[in-house]
Amino acid sequence: MTETTTHAAEWPRPYWKPSDEQAVLLFFVFGAFAEDLAIPAARYGSPGLPEGVELQRFQNAVLSRWEGYPLSGALGELLREDNPEAYAEAKAAPHVIAIRGRFPDRESLDYLRDTLGVVASLTDVGGKAVVDPQILTLFDAASWREHYLVQGGAPPRHHVLILCSPEETKGRSWIRTRGMRKFGRPDISLTNVPDREIDRAGALSERFVELGALGAHFDPAQAIEVEGVAGGLAVSVSGDEEDPRFNNTHAAMRWPD
Repeated sequence: MTETTTHAAEWPRPYWKPSDEQAVLLFFVFGAFAEDLAIPAARYGSPGLPEGVELQRFQNAVLSRWEGYPLSGALGELLREDNPEAYAEAKAAPHVIAIRGRFPDRESLDYLRDTLGVVASLTDVGGKAVVDPQILTLFDAASWREHYLVQGGAPPRHHVLILCSPEETKGRSWIRTRGMRKFGRPDISLTNVPDREIDRAGALSERFVELGALGAHFDPAQAIEVEGVAGGLAVSVSGDEEDPRFNNTHAAMRWPD
């Protein structure tokens, strides 16, 4: 992907084909913002928010009464434990800007580039902390910029969370992702992974993230070839946004015994 602090170069998806998928973006920027807020997104190569993405400014105290407030509940506790300083700064901020959108799958990632440019510019005009709930992460302004505004542009892996947790079967783990809704693609679920294969399965998941971000789709009729795995990995896509493990559909694969 192209450096966001220069001109608005295209972010193409070379493997894209038309589909009925939908992309979902959601960010919360906490800070102190003027009512007549001017957003200098052009300095980050963004012409502004793309069609289908909206921006709303709230009083933090008012938004905190909303059921989906990101600093409360299980998500809020997770964010507080992960980054207590940024959490305290976000809680103390007078305002919250919510950026959210849902739109049909698109043949380029320009929508993501343009939205990130707006978020970056908000950290220039009063934004102190950013919540990316799709990857369960709270950033202070500096760490958000370090994560997303890297030389050459943030790779797809930066937009997605890859998790690993032990399964009930001893010596086996579950590797999964969160955040692929940004690209209108299912998240990844690799179960029954032998502990000795965790690194390889993690790298495989990262490759799936990259391919999905660039527009590729899973073909349930075709097993995925993996070196050393006889017969490959069969894929089954299921689930929906109500599934709390992913808040998305997911492509399920099981490592053979």
